[in-house]
Parts: sequence; C-alpha cells; structure tokens
Amino acid sequence: MAGKATPATALLTKRNVEHKLHTYDHDPKHESYGTEAAEALGVEPARVFKTLVADVDGKLTVGVVPVTGQLDLKALAAAVGGKRARMAEAGAAQRATGYVLGGISPLGQRSRLPVVIDASVRDFETVFCSGGRRGLELELAPADLIELTSATVAPIRA
Repeated sequence: MAGKATPATALLTKRNVEHKLHTYDHDPKHESYGTEAAEALGVEPARVFKTLVADVDGKLTVGVVPVTGQLDLKALAAAVGGKRARMAEAGAAQRATGYVLGGISPLGQRSRLPVVIDASVRDFETVFCSGGRRGLELELAPADLIELTSATVAPIRA
C-alpha cells in the first residue's frame, strides 16, 4: 500500500476482511471529493459512497450515501429515532472521526458514532468508500461495510 496505514485500512487488515485499495492523485481544485474518486477510478458513481457527519438531536451521527445524491437529513434522523438533523460542523466531524474532510471513512473512526448507510448499498457486489485520506478509496462487499460499522441500512439518499 502506498503511504502508511489509516485506521480504516488497519481495521480491515486486523479483521481479515477482503478488500482492495485504490489510490489516485487528489486534485484540491475538484468540487466534489466523491465525484472525483469515481472519475479517477473509472467506476460507476452510484457505487462510490461518501461519508457525512450530521448532528441528530445533539448527537453526532454518520450518514453514508452514494456520491450521486445528497443526504436526506430528515430520513437520517428518522433512521436513528431522532427528530431533527443538521450537518455537523466541520471541526466537530473531524475531531469525532479522526479524519479530515474529504477523507472521512465510515471505518476506524476515533469515536464510535451511529452509522446509517443508504439502502442502495445492497444493489452492488462491491462498493467504494474513503480509506481515511483524500485520494484513497476502499472497495469492499456491502455486507462487510455494514457489519464493520454496525450500521443501520435505510433509504437516506435525497
């Protein structure tokens, strides 16, 4: 692997989960980290999932949705039994996850936050998510992603 391990890659290795690492040169001028990853890797954008941190009734919660859509905050709140959700402040998201924006992985986060993955994850044999830094994507089976994050699966894509 190019570069040092991230908490996400270390978790996959430790748990002996089958996965592939994909790297690309991140362009800081690109408007969307997820779309950039899909383009750089030549994969269908619906298979590339972005990790977003929201505040649901005062508790940080992770929403994982395809880069082709947005996070439906109302649906995310409902999926975890909450009433109101808003996007978390960047600093709070980075402190809680231990990752920088554009490199937040749903795996190996510093704090164990509730995770909700969009139901479309089950449409694919493998999906992509951030490996813990910009320019590093992980490809793994949806069932492994769900299990490792103890995720709830719900329709949360707007």
